[in-house]
Amino acid sequence: MRFRHPDGSVVHLSYCTNVHPAETLDGVRAQLRDHCEPVRRRLGRAGLGIGLWLARDAARALTNDPAELRALRAELDSRGLEVVTLNGFPYEGFGADEVKYRVYRPDWTEPDRLAHTTDLARLLAALLPDDVTEGTISTLPLAWRTPYATDPGAPRTARTALTTLAQRLDALAELTGKSIRVGLEPEPGCTVETTVDAIAPLTDVGHERIGICVDTCHLATSFEDPGTALDALTAAGIPVVKSQLSAALHAEHPHLPEVRTALAAFAEPRFLHQTRTRTAAGLRGTDDLDEAIAGGALPDSTPWRAHFHVPLHAPPAPPLTSTLPVLRTALTRLVGGAVPLTRHLEVETYTWQALPAELRPRTRTQLADGIAAELTLARDLLVDLGLKELP
Repeated sequence: MRFRHPDGSVVHLSYCTNVHPAETLDGVRAQLRDHCEPVRRRLGRAGLGIGLWLARDAARALTNDPAELRALRAELDSRGLEVVTLNGFPYEGFGADEVKYRVYRPDWTEPDRLAHTTDLARLLAALLPDDVTEGTISTLPLAWRTPYATDPGAPRTARTALTTLAQRLDALAELTGKSIRVGLEPEPGCTVETTVDAIAPLTDVGHERIGICVDTCHLATSFEDPGTALDALTAAGIPVVKSQLSAALHAEHPHLPEVRTALAAFAEPRFLHQTRTRTAAGLRGTDDLDEAIAGGALPDSTPWRAHFHVPLHAPPAPPLTSTLPVLRTALTRLVGGAVPLTRHLEVETYTWQALPAELRPRTRTQLADGIAAELTLARDLLVDLGLKELP
């Protein structure tokens, strides 16, 4: 979905396909047929943007066979789908029964991360629509905090890898005329947990093609104020490469038994749901929601937020809610000004099948309806900010 910003530029809205697990190229094609095209049809649009997730095996298949890459590009066109952004955070196994800490490997101290991201950049340059010259990729925020924090050589290794990536992106732009940028995506528990944490390492890299991906669920989970965070990035000269529009789980009164019971329904075995609370002494947190619910790990006199991407249009029932207001505020700052801070927006609710059983979509039709509803909400927010939806 494309929108005309008041400054004349085009802002792209996509939804991320990591909600549809697929490790192979055949699996990716099935996603396009069974999920992405049906969402487009529900929205009544001739074209729909998707933030494609290509697992390692799928990416390698495309990298090793130019004919397969051309065929994928042709299939995207035939189904009315376009790709301007990739989710390069998960490497493989995102559809496994238990993902948890595995999603952070390989990290930016490991050669496979650089090789995979380089492949993704080359693939994206080939998949971009003919009239689009800029693509973006989100990636993990260097590493999970351990063992990175205990390895004195880790920061230098990661910085070298990102510098090498920047050089490769420069060469790719010269070769193809397509500018691909990569954004570190701050996430609770990681080396780069907040936008503030991103400033020093990105300043060290010091390259316009390496910036930040602002995920509004992560921003809210860490209790960051969107305006303060974005102002700090702007002052430091750190580009917002893309933004993922997502909402976290919010519990205003976690000391109440009924709130603990409601939260427990979201504690599930597949994904990590880092939980945070803001106290007078600073931010406190646990690596997962069940640790917080068990008691003692977090103070419960202040609100809790958990890294659980809840559907944008359907916040959980009371006594819980979502951080959609944080998303609204962030979006206003991102694209509501005279000039947009980013032109690539991606709805990223990958946790539909991790929701409490009574909230999960039971069929492909229900899932497509839910994704279409999320995109409709995002579209309405953009229109309210003065952007004009393009055909």
